[in-house]
Amino acid sequence: MALLSLDNPVFVTYLIAAAIMLLKLMLQPWMTVFRMMEVRAGFRSPEDAKKSPLNPMPGPGQLEPNEYVERSRRMNLNDLESIPGFLVAGFLFVLTGPPVILAQVLLWGYVIARAAHFIAYSTAQLHDIRATCWTLSSLPVIAMAVYILVRGLSA
Repeated sequence: MALLSLDNPVFVTYLIAAAIMLLKLMLQPWMTVFRMMEVRAGFRSPEDAKKSPLNPMPGPGQLEPNEYVERSRRMNLNDLESIPGFLVAGFLFVLTGPPVILAQVLLWGYVIARAAHFIAYSTAQLHDIRATCWTLSSLPVIAMAVYILVRGLSA
């Protein structure tokens, strides 16, 4: 069976997990824009606070930080710090031909932990909860990297 084939359940698991994480990565900025438009605040650039069809009534303070918008921006930055590493590690992991159950546990473990992190962050849970979710999402990536390294060194 070819490793990069839809006949390989490890590759299929990776494809689905990666697609979910790519959607999260690409939709989070849309959430930020939605929040900016909803509260008409949290804009970043001076030209954003000028009168336009999307901002027909500019108001004072539109360029000031808005916690509702900034929370979404921080979630996006966290995704940008985490998801690319997962995508690379997951792909390299698939290339090592790991056992299906190990791959499913690690790949789905990451996705579930990131979903929990999103919920914790978007609902302003304590840092301890968010940090736990982040830690739980980092462990599968670390495990995949170690597995890749061991397989590479033993080849």
